[in-house]
Amino acid sequence: MKLFGRNHIIISIITFAILFLMNYLGNDQPDKLERALMTAFAGIIGLTIGLFILNKGKNDNSPPQNFD
Repeated sequence: MKLFGRNHIIISIITFAILFLMNYLGNDQPDKLERALMTAFAGIIGLTIGLFILNKGKNDNSPPQNFD
């Protein structure tokens, strides 16, 4: 999957919605909106970093030797 491509943006939106709703609806703290937004944005950042690492070694022509 290409980083910041159409599929990445769609998956990011779905991830944001799921994380936001899980934290907003399941929280009874007075600052539940802020916590839900921070958790959802952290999930998007983690997804982007993971895809960056995955995409970094995708077109490598010299993979490590004896990799199991």
